[in-house]
Amino acid sequence: DGPPGSPAETPWRITREQLFVLISAASINLGSMMCYSILGPFFPKEAEKKGASNTIIGMIFGCYALFDLLSSLVFGKYLVHIGAKFMFVAGMFVSGGVTILFGVLDQVPDGPIFVAMCFVVRIADAISFSAAITASFSILAKAFPNNVATVLGSLEIFSGLGLVLGPPLGGFLYQSFGYEVPFIFLGCIVLLMVPLNMYILPNYESDPNEHSFWKLATLPKVGLISFVITSLSSCLGFLDPTLSLFVLKTFHLPAGYVGLVYLGMALFYMISSPLFGLLSDKRPYLRKWFLVFGSLITAGCYMLLGPAPVLHIKSQLWMLILVLVINGISAGMSIIPTFPEVLSCAYENGFEEGLSTLGLVSGLFGAMWSVGAFLGPVLGGFLYEKIGFEWAAAVQGLWALASVSKQIFLFICRMSVEK
Repeated sequence: DGPPGSPAETPWRITREQLFVLISAASINLGSMMCYSILGPFFPKEAEKKGASNTIIGMIFGCYALFDLLSSLVFGKYLVHIGAKFMFVAGMFVSGGVTILFGVLDQVPDGPIFVAMCFVVRIADAISFSAAITASFSILAKAFPNNVATVLGSLEIFSGLGLVLGPPLGGFLYQSFGYEVPFIFLGCIVLLMVPLNMYILPNYESDPNEHSFWKLATLPKVGLISFVITSLSSCLGFLDPTLSLFVLKTFHLPAGYVGLVYLGMALFYMISSPLFGLLSDKRPYLRKWFLVFGSLITAGCYMLLGPAPVLHIKSQLWMLILVLVINGISAGMSIIPTFPEVLSCAYENGFEEGLSTLGLVSGLFGAMWSVGAFLGPVLGGFLYEKIGFEWAAAVQGLWALASVSKQIFLFICRMSVEK
């Protein structure tokens, strides 16, 4: 590998250890995204049968992110004490188990008991996912210090693949075999990955440092990027409890085909992420423009998703799919540069290079993502129930527009100070 240097100067040759890290990270990205996205096409419909309202369904989706938020802060802070490898493997093991448990919830009595059990299982899944993904981000940044965005962007292929495969696979398994089979099938796949990762994942050790989440989060640039992460996550989370119901109601598609509607966004996010990751590493000055234009395009997409009634455009399936495709590209443009930007800002402000700082940055990223992933489904379910999908999507797009405004304001302030 040679000594650390800039990507342009140091040839990037992957060692055996780095290859094992990539395989482990790819396995958690693929498995977790499949388990997460499988609910979209059919769970809202099943939950309605069990007596859950749209607002409650949104809260079931949203509680995942709330506990992911809380546990990300804890796991990021104590990553060095717990051990990155143990946190990764244990999180994956528990995630596979609770995914299987989710598959037997149709046997639970209707009403409050069903709702309560959904919350319990979803919370356990959120905590286990948080442990695995926080450890994964830290290990990746440790193994690839000079190519963080490139590696994260490339691994989003597997996240995108999970998002691509999850909804249609879940929809068709549900349509063919019933409620239980999709969860049992995916849970078993995740559990089979556990012994592989126990064997191949390297064990990195590091000493804890005195820096805190508060010191990191209160840096102005980090605060801005945190808002960008939250707004983008909220926009994506909004679709979980609302899009499938809107498609079923408006276009009358079978459950198996509803999953295919999600395909365009996930597929183009998967394709665009490695490109934006590579550009972010090779041309760091482009990151701020990716954040601005990505958020701006996202805001426009949510205005057209319904479309908003003020536009007086009739909703059509081809147009919905096209907007989701563009939204997938804008998501890749906006999300991928955020992690290396926060990491770079931390180093510039005196944070020590090492696993401890990587844990803080990973935890902060996971926490901010979870804030949006909680607010998106909860507000989305509520707004869908009160004002309909078209207006709810337009309101959701204001999050992304607000992040654009904040970024432009910060750029203007910096230019004024420099002058």
